[in-house]
Amino acid sequence: MSDDVILLSHGAGGQLMAELIDAVFVRGFDNPVLRAREDSGVIELAGKRIALTTDSFVVTPVVFPGGDIGKLAACGTVNDLAAVGAEPVALAASFILEEGLGQSLLRRCVASLRAAADEADVRVITGDTKVVPRGSADELFVTTTGLGLVPEGVRISAANARPGDVVLINGGIAEHGMAVLCAREGMDFDLDIGSDCAPLNRLVAALITAGCDLHALRDPTRGGVAAALNEIAQQSGVCIELREEALPIAPAVRTACELLGLDPLQVANEGKMLVILPEPQAERALAAMRAAPYGAGAAVIGRVLEGPAGRVQLRTTVGPARIIDRPVGEPMPRIC
Repeated sequence: MSDDVILLSHGAGGQLMAELIDAVFVRGFDNPVLRAREDSGVIELAGKRIALTTDSFVVTPVVFPGGDIGKLAACGTVNDLAAVGAEPVALAASFILEEGLGQSLLRRCVASLRAAADEADVRVITGDTKVVPRGSADELFVTTTGLGLVPEGVRISAANARPGDVVLINGGIAEHGMAVLCAREGMDFDLDIGSDCAPLNRLVAALITAGCDLHALRDPTRGGVAAALNEIAQQSGVCIELREEALPIAPAVRTACELLGLDPLQVANEGKMLVILPEPQAERALAAMRAAPYGAGAAVIGRVLEGPAGRVQLRTTVGPARIIDRPVGEPMPRIC
C-alpha cells in the first residue's frame, strides 16, 4: 500500500495515527502548544490559562448500549478538557447530516448531547449544521469544541510522570469499545456490556480539591490504556509498569475480549481517566475518586519506574513482565 494512502488504521489511535499526526499535522501547524501533544491545548490569555480542544465523532452504530453519538460527543470533549485539569466553560457543536437521516434519531442524539452537557455543567453556545448527499456520510457525524479554564497552580502534562509515581484508573476498562463492537457486528454472547461513556470533570475537580499533586492525566480512548500510557511514558521519559492482577476488567468484558482475541488494554474507553501522581498521595486520591461520580471502582493499577525510558510493561502473576506496545492500528475502527 502506498505511503500516500490513508487507511482506517490511521484513525484508530495507535502507532499509525501517531505517525500521521506527527508527519502531517504537528509539522504542518508547528508551534509549542501543539508540540506538547496534550488532550487540550493550553494558552495564557488575559491573565487566565485557557484550555481548548476539538474532536469529531464518527461512531457506528450511532446508537449503542449505554449511549449514542450525542452523549459521546459531549463526554469526549469534556474529558479532554478535564485531562489538563480544566473546568469546562462552553461547548460548540457541529452536525454533518446525511440525506435521509431520520429527524427522530437526530432529536434523540441532540437531547443526549444536551443531557451530558448539563451533567457536566457546561452549555452548548454555538454550532453549525451541514447536510450532505446520501452516501457521503454515515447517518450523522458530530464535531464538538470545548473551552475551559485551568485553575491557578494546576500544571498537568503527559510529560510530568516521575519515578515513584503510581498509576490509578477510576474503574473497569475496555467497556466502550466492546459495547460498540458487539452492537455493530450483532454479536450476542449473552453478555451484558454497555459503554462507560461519562463526563469526568467532577472527578478530576474532586482530586484537585483534595490537594492531590496531579502529574499526568489521560482519558484512554482510541488505542485504549496501552496507547495512552505509551504516550505518557514516551513524553515523560519513564517506564510504566502495570500489575496484571490489579487491572479492573469486568468478567463480561474479559470473556468477550477472549472470544474475539482482543487485548483489553488496547480497547477504547470513554468514561475512564488514568491518573498519575506521587505514591504517598495514592490513598487520598482513591478516596476522592471513590466519592466522586464515576469513581466508585477506582484502583491503583501500576507504578512509574526510572527505566527503560518510554516503555510500558505488564507484570504478570505467573512470569516476567511483558512489554505493552501501542497498537499499530485497532481491530475496531469507528468506535468514537
